[in-house]
Amino acid sequence: MQAAIIIAVFGAVILASLLVAPRRATVEGFFGGASEDGRAPGLLVLILSQVTTWIFARSLMNSAILGYFYGIWGTMAYATYYGSFLTGGFIVARLREGGAGSVQDWLGGRFGSAGTGCYNLVVALRLLSEVFANLLVVGLIFAAALPEVGVARDASIVIVAMLGLGYSAWGGLSAALRTDVLQMAVFLAVFAAAFVALLLSPGFDLGRVLTASGTSGAWDGQVLLLVAFLQVFSYPAHDPVMMDRGFLADPETTRRSFRHAFWISTLCIVAFGMFGIQAGVIGAAYDGELIGTWAAMFPSWLYVALLVSLLISALSTLDSALASAARLVVEELHIGVRNLASGRIAMTMFMVAGAALTIWGNQTLFDAVAVSGTASMFLTPILIVGLVMNRRIAVWSYVASFMAAIFGAALYFARGADWAVAILPEAHKYEQLLVICIAVLIAGFAATLAGARRTL
Repeated sequence: MQAAIIIAVFGAVILASLLVAPRRATVEGFFGGASEDGRAPGLLVLILSQVTTWIFARSLMNSAILGYFYGIWGTMAYATYYGSFLTGGFIVARLREGGAGSVQDWLGGRFGSAGTGCYNLVVALRLLSEVFANLLVVGLIFAAALPEVGVARDASIVIVAMLGLGYSAWGGLSAALRTDVLQMAVFLAVFAAAFVALLLSPGFDLGRVLTASGTSGAWDGQVLLLVAFLQVFSYPAHDPVMMDRGFLADPETTRRSFRHAFWISTLCIVAFGMFGIQAGVIGAAYDGELIGTWAAMFPSWLYVALLVSLLISALSTLDSALASAARLVVEELHIGVRNLASGRIAMTMFMVAGAALTIWGNQTLFDAVAVSGTASMFLTPILIVGLVMNRRIAVWSYVASFMAAIFGAALYFARGADWAVAILPEAHKYEQLLVICIAVLIAGFAATLAGARRTL
């Protein structure tokens, strides 16, 4: 019965998304998000689109998992990444004040092809991680909902990937913006009901949840909080979904959308994290990335509401990631003609690659975030010295900062390999990540400052 309800509700959301997608696709709407009459998205559309594309399934699961193991510190560590709306809004404003139309536009003007090439590589990594990590959550949910069906995980990944690609490829960014509003409205309604039920459930004590140290202790959550603070400036700059939405509307509308998206998304992430914290507080066994844990903890309707929330958030991110992938390939990498066919081919390539990684990969949910977040840290010294301080920076400095960040990301990703073990200290993986982030920033700032000079 649970599985039937989940499939029915999720199917209805997909059908509704197909219905609200624009009937007529245009090149400007596909790549630039303009409506059929050429208008830019309004404030409410931007806010809801920003929020729904950032509180995606991977983020919700990470917040809950970190809350289970590290208590409120783990959830707050993950919520700190949502300060990216404030730092991202600041970066977008400075770029637009300088006349840039995108991050690539600014980097290309300062560092030429090296600037855009290095950045686009990190952006592609980010987009790919968004696709496969959200599909991974889809697979986890249907494997738990249909345990008797051996192919439920892989089949659900393929089906959701095809359906998401279907309406995304039809309308591009304009479709993503319109469906984001619908999906966010449904998500908020379903999740609000689930959260109220959690607050009113027997055994829930808000004071205990807000002071919980998790099943593994608070220390590693506190370390991860420091990591988030180190990454939160560069993190939004490497997220094309957020950056693309920073150049769609006028500056004032954009500024307000970032500010409101910050507090709304942060509240949602912290609230969802409480489901994980509560599981740790009552001593529930960790099962199936918490999905199995919640099945034993909550009434059927609440369990279904949580899974539906996750599925909707996954769907809402997939279309936006594909729209940004199309823009990256066609408008930034200049592969193919700027038309609907080229954009749709790019979307298909990213979805196929993401689905393949999901089915055959074996990395944890957080690794995708940690790797791309660490790789993005080359932008911190570049943006602070070049964009904020308005200094000219040598190309070699930019490349050196990039190489330091890529090496740091590879080091964390391969931390179990013999060569990585020989370099990293013997410590928990989050302590190792903190050391890597500090080293990346030191190397990046050293190279950037060595090659910086005042703008004449």
